Amino acid sequence: MGISKDNVTGLILALSSSIFIGSSFIIKKMGLKKAGNTGKSAASGGHAYLYEPWWWIGMISMIVGEIANFAAYAFAPAILVTPLGALSIIFSAVLAHFILQEKLHIFGMLGCALCMVGSTTIVLHAPHERVIHSVKEVWQLATEIGFILYIVAVAILVVALIFYYVPRYGQTHLFIYVSICSLTGSLTVMSVKAVGIALKLTFEGSNQFKYFQTWFFTIVVIGCCLLQINYLNKALDTFNTAVVSPVYYVMFTTLTIFASMIMFKDWVSQNASQIATELCGFVTILSGTFLLHKTKDMGNRPEETTPVFTTPEHSTSDLQTR
Repeated sequence: MGISKDNVTGLILALSSSIFIGSSFIIKKMGLKKAGNTGKSAASGGHAYLYEPWWWIGMISMIVGEIANFAAYAFAPAILVTPLGALSIIFSAVLAHFILQEKLHIFGMLGCALCMVGSTTIVLHAPHERVIHSVKEVWQLATEIGFILYIVAVAILVVALIFYYVPRYGQTHLFIYVSICSLTGSLTVMSVKAVGIALKLTFEGSNQFKYFQTWFFTIVVIGCCLLQINYLNKALDTFNTAVVSPVYYVMFTTLTIFASMIMFKDWVSQNASQIATELCGFVTILSGTFLLHKTKDMGNRPEETTPVFTTPEHSTSDLQTR
């Protein structure tokens, strides 16, 4: 199955997003380091980085990347766009290796290679984007019984997690915060895709902002994003980032693809072989992401020296006198 024109456009936007977002982490860290040398560091509560041009360049790079990622959903299915977010980790790791001298371990390089192989597999076998002529069609898909049941299930789980599990287990169990972020994140992506399609059609001359559905999806995006950011910050503040990032990526990507399957029925036009190949590509990306995160600090560890045991000088002299 050939790659459609819309899929190519979505692919280019997703790759651009990964490059800009991956680069932004390195550029912002350069700014933070320079700011820390001249004033109070961010880790100590300082805000000297706000006067550092490099930090602002990194921030602009991240915003551009997020806009490109937003636009990608208007052209390509979530099964193609979402897993490619792992490529930003590769760009960040490679740039850190050369610019920040944060050495990439051999297993980290293997993780990058796995992400590349998995991404290529998904790109070559991704389903074609559904042709949609109005945001009302997206609304119709979102109000079908299958997706309504998914929304209800997500709402019940999120409410239970927030009001029952967070007060009791939030500080000790990583999956509580990450589950809230991932569940709401899957709805965020579906709504982002709806708003992206509305913007795309509006720019083509068919105004979609005259329909209440467009504004409803916009409100859902804003609400879910705020909830997602709040609990992601709690997770990062409570647990090790090296653990939070891969777990969140796995859960968020899995639930987003699952939600897209239900709402947009991405795999209806594909056979079992194509679906199996995409799943293998997805698992390969997950494996590469996990390996990259687990070994990201190994390259910076000082080499251990093997202790050399020598015979004390006095013992040698004693032997000689004897």
